[in-house]
Amino acid sequence: MTFLDVALIQSLVADYGYAAVFVVVMLESSGLPLPGETVLVFAAVYAGAQHGLDIRLIIAVAACGAILGDNFGFWAGRRFGRSLLLKHGHLIRIGSRQLALGEYLFARYGGAIVFFGRFVAFLRVYAAILAGTNRLRPLHFAIYNAAGGVIWATIFGLGGYLVGKNVEQLLGPIGWVALASFAVGGYFLWSFFKSHEERFLTDAERALAARESSMHRDV
Repeated sequence: MTFLDVALIQSLVADYGYAAVFVVVMLESSGLPLPGETVLVFAAVYAGAQHGLDIRLIIAVAACGAILGDNFGFWAGRRFGRSLLLKHGHLIRIGSRQLALGEYLFARYGGAIVFFGRFVAFLRVYAAILAGTNRLRPLHFAIYNAAGGVIWATIFGLGGYLVGKNVEQLLGPIGWVALASFAVGGYFLWSFFKSHEERFLTDAERALAARESSMHRDV
């Protein structure tokens, strides 16, 4: 599933409704590279335009899926740790550089990265499992995770719903062209964040190397 696979996302939302939102968001939050946010927004737009789904339930299942999935990722990272991720992390696109990025971010920002990572495409997939790997305290994780999941689902859910409602009222049949453009626009936004991932990785490696060098000098 990709961000450009609009037909498949539309089919999932139309056929499975709330279950599609819950499952895809949960799996993305667990560490699988799936377009959870795109499915949430598409379902919300669909609810606004077609009124076949209740936006309140969409927001609720998205928040529950995000929180539950993040907990799976967190406890997997905490239980199996760095060694397993170094060995098998490539299966979910986490390698040594992503682990270095996690150490850098959690050392610099602490648990706040769990909250704000929910709103950044390439961190949304990795934040929870890296929080567990970096031994973030469970209570801190639970607070930041719940707050991020609820606020994220509410903002993107209501935003998509308002877009769908206004598209149907103001644009009529042209609204579905706008909907497709909205989905493609989401892909380009994801690409923008992805292009900055390399800079974050480079900064993380540089900072960790400097820290290790300083530690050796102190010894």
